[in-house]
Amino acid sequence: MKRVWAPWRMEYLFQLSKEKLASTEGEEPCVFCDRPSQKPGADNLVLFKGKFSYVILNRYPYTQGHLMVIPYRHLSDYAKITAKEHTEMGLLLARSIACLNKVYKPQGMNVGMNLGEAAGAGIRDHLHYHIVPRWNGDHNYMTVVGSTRVLMEDLSTTYKKLKKVF
Repeated sequence: MKRVWAPWRMEYLFQLSKEKLASTEGEEPCVFCDRPSQKPGADNLVLFKGKFSYVILNRYPYTQGHLMVIPYRHLSDYAKITAKEHTEMGLLLARSIACLNKVYKPQGMNVGMNLGEAAGAGIRDHLHYHIVPRWNGDHNYMTVVGSTRVLMEDLSTTYKKLKKVF
């Protein structure tokens, strides 16, 4: 079995645990639900806001340029997405892919959703698409032997590059 080793995601998991403990009603606050009220910016990693959904950099990327397309509505059931949400998210996926191709020229991409905890969803209650640029050899010596993924740039640099073309 192959694994994507992303040790920085532990920070994310620990943060979710802290947020859950801090919730007075025992409900997890959703990290995606506050973004629609914010202006796009490098501080919140939001690249673009549409009428029903938005594009954001993944704070814990698998590769540089790892984007997500997220509906504003808090949904876990894909069947409950409206036609307008579905259409806009599809258009934002296409735009994201075009921007990533222009800036990073990847040799491939993984695009999809993990619906439910068993499918690997880290945030299972607010569905979202992942767009992950890929390159031949991105599973190199460091990944295979050293169990470490090397990212070539920090998030602020990635944000600046992609914001120019979005």
